[in-house]
Amino acid sequence: MDIGFIGLGIMGQPMALNLARAGTPLVVWNRSADKAEALRAEGAKVAENTADVFKQARIVILMMVDSASTDLVLGRGTPDFAANVGQHIVVSMGTNSAEYSRTLEADIRAAGGSYVEAPVSGSRKPAEAGQLVGMLSGEPATVEEIRPLFQPMCHQTVVCGPVPSALLMKLSVNLFLVTMMTGLAEAFHFADRHHIDLQQFVAVLDAGPMASNVSRIRANKLLEGDFTAQTSIADVFKNSRLIAAAARETGLASPLLDACYTLYDEALALGHGPEDTAAVIRAIEARTDSGLHSPKN
Repeated sequence: MDIGFIGLGIMGQPMALNLARAGTPLVVWNRSADKAEALRAEGAKVAENTADVFKQARIVILMMVDSASTDLVLGRGTPDFAANVGQHIVVSMGTNSAEYSRTLEADIRAAGGSYVEAPVSGSRKPAEAGQLVGMLSGEPATVEEIRPLFQPMCHQTVVCGPVPSALLMKLSVNLFLVTMMTGLAEAFHFADRHHIDLQQFVAVLDAGPMASNVSRIRANKLLEGDFTAQTSIADVFKNSRLIAAAARETGLASPLLDACYTLYDEALALGHGPEDTAAVIRAIEARTDSGLHSPKN
């Protein structure tokens, strides 16, 4: 039986390609039709519209950028919604708020379908290599049914419990990731403005205990000035906003996240939204160059 896959963006396209190359029969759709051509070349069917995907596939994976685009492809709030999701398993791999996911599950179940929340940890390179980490939430039997589908995309999957546990896990992981990446950009800026040899800076970082796949990728991007997106500024800003909102809902302090959130907002305002998260250094540089900082002794 065909598996549906909707959303072939920065992450979705390499994920779907790994499924196709592993022999998974796919029917795919993307708003920008050209993104589907690589899937067609790997033997996937390309649907004319989202309804066509649901007609051909009982299990449909969504890798959408936000809740609005997810609702749109599902036809949520229209008569098409029940026809699309009834008797289907909808697997949402995008990052949305926990509350949104909770209400989406309720609506899908009320329409006679099943829902699995399945965000992933990783950026484009891990997606291309099939080295993402999947976090799964939903009814246990449904989670176990779809779990084998993740093998070509993820080197590990973790069952997190009921919805929205997987998304809360993803937001927790992303809080660490956002602050780590922003700290790297600030350290690079510090080294640069103190006229440190940046090749040596990266070499020392790579040789030390703080080195990771993330630091290596981002440090090289900073070194080369290559801000081609693995994960975009716009996406990190969205994730930071979701984390901040979840913290506020439960009365949690998030001082590091709040500082990062402001910097990514400034990077967006400077026009760096489509660029890689490493481009947050431009917001830090702008603060230095404008004198809008208040160092403390």
